[in-house]
Amino acid sequence: MLLRQLFDSESSTFTYLLADEATRKAALIDPVLEHVERDLALLTELGLQLTFVLETHVHADHITSAGTLRHRTGARVVASRRGAPCADVHVGQGDVVHVGPLAVHVLETPGHTDDSLSYLCGDALFSGDALLIRGTGRTDFQNGDPGQLYDSITRRLFSLPDDTRVYPCHDYAGHAMSTVGEEKQHNPRLAGKSRAEFITFMNNRRIAPPRKLDIAVPANRACGLPPGSPHVAG
Repeated sequence: MLLRQLFDSESSTFTYLLADEATRKAALIDPVLEHVERDLALLTELGLQLTFVLETHVHADHITSAGTLRHRTGARVVASRRGAPCADVHVGQGDVVHVGPLAVHVLETPGHTDDSLSYLCGDALFSGDALLIRGTGRTDFQNGDPGQLYDSITRRLFSLPDDTRVYPCHDYAGHAMSTVGEEKQHNPRLAGKSRAEFITFMNNRRIAPPRKLDIAVPANRACGLPPGSPHVAG
């Protein structure tokens, strides 16, 4: 599997390109609108055909390029059944997206938002905003729920092998990846913490809302395209 990690410095968002090296079929996970030309250029340089855009959730801090990529490449947009209605393919727990011969397994990991998904391909876990490196996603908007997030991480993601590589949607401290085993042992919000302690901590956080919240959420429910665009629906 070919894997590239790309970064948006404004929102500290990671975008992931994964592809099958034999068939050259590819997927982008959580692409950012401002970097659509960068991502298309990389696909061309590597001789890849984009077949899917995978969204981990309806983002609140940046606008997706999913709709633009669909229009320009013919790729299909994948999102949660509880997420963006503009998606071509709505998925849930246990579903599999095939990128050529690569099997991308869908894990429902709600809590940050009610539509949050993670994706598992081989030993690579793309954890969205559920599990971050030494942190977790916030739970104070978009039907977030700290108890649900604790359960998603500890029961679903932490049930994966310890050597599973963790690739989050965001990082704010300069980390690129981790492992399930590392996060079990060193994540300060989770290691040795009960469910009740986690809920108390998350409910007592006082942080400003994402700067683009009011713009990004409706835009991302339309796959990042303006209202009335003929390319909104899949």
